Amino acid sequence: MRTIRWKDGAVITIDQTKLPNKTVFLKMKRCGEIASAIKDMKMRGAPLIGVAAAYGLALTAHHSKAKKREELMREVKESAEVLRKSRPTAVNLFWAVDRVLKRVKETSGDAEALAKAVVDEAQGMADEDVEVNRKMGEHGARLIEDGDVVLTHCNAGSLATVDYGTALGVIRAAFEKGKEISVVATETRPKLQGARLTAYELKRDGIPVTLITDNMVGYVMSKQLVNKVIVGADRIVRDAVINKIGTYTIAVLAHELNIPFYVAAPESTFDLNHTSEDVVIEERDSEEVTDFGCQRIAPSGINVLNPAFDITSLRYVSAIICETGVLDSTELQRITAA
Repeated sequence: MRTIRWKDGAVITIDQTKLPNKTVFLKMKRCGEIASAIKDMKMRGAPLIGVAAAYGLALTAHHSKAKKREELMREVKESAEVLRKSRPTAVNLFWAVDRVLKRVKETSGDAEALAKAVVDEAQGMADEDVEVNRKMGEHGARLIEDGDVVLTHCNAGSLATVDYGTALGVIRAAFEKGKEISVVATETRPKLQGARLTAYELKRDGIPVTLITDNMVGYVMSKQLVNKVIVGADRIVRDAVINKIGTYTIAVLAHELNIPFYVAAPESTFDLNHTSEDVVIEERDSEEVTDFGCQRIAPSGINVLNPAFDITSLRYVSAIICETGVLDSTELQRITAA
């Protein structure tokens, strides 16, 4: 089942903040609702929020009352700015918005033709995402062997994409090929995407999974309880991978203990015009750290640091798995130097 879909002028998606206890679907008809859902992490995962942003522009175009092409173009551009402000770090969102705006610019005809083009572009991007993830799975599955225990961080599965997943897509593809593998999933504080979402997906698919707290990673690795690491990415720049907070720690430990560290991400996540110094790391609400559910767990009035992502140098990355293949360290050096 797809995580997000278009139906009769509405966008239907799973409210990921309710999982795993409840499966609640959101039905959104306005771009502002999409932007709010992205900001509140009801939808999350770089590929998913990219497609969601495209669908947000499709909602604006589809429901517009504009009679003139220029009026509709203005409304779509205004919606694009709203979406750009929803989350600052994952590059797929900006890539998707720019792609739709490019389609708008290149489309001739009246307002009706323009609206149809925007909806078609968003639908096409959703379909592409599924195919891209399956290709990544095929390429990455070759790196997984019988008996492997793979550690993953955060959630880079079907819930983070339109379907199938990036890092979990690799794991899923290896499992579907009959390889006997298991997964160690970190809980991923403070939003617990690993505990709530990754464990949920793997259990649903019958893939053996063991859940650990984030601060158990060193213990697990030092005891040789895992032999590979696969994570997703929210942005890949010329010198680094930007991913969920905690990724850098895992990468350094993997490097120290000679454990391969792989990143699975579509080419839409690549931002090779920038370096890590250019990236804005999203700082989220302090209550994500001070509260656990409805219960406050920290004293009032304390300072809180809550970055959503961290930066991992490419020197810690064994390879990047994308839809065109597996980029090893030599290939990474080549493309980042281009």
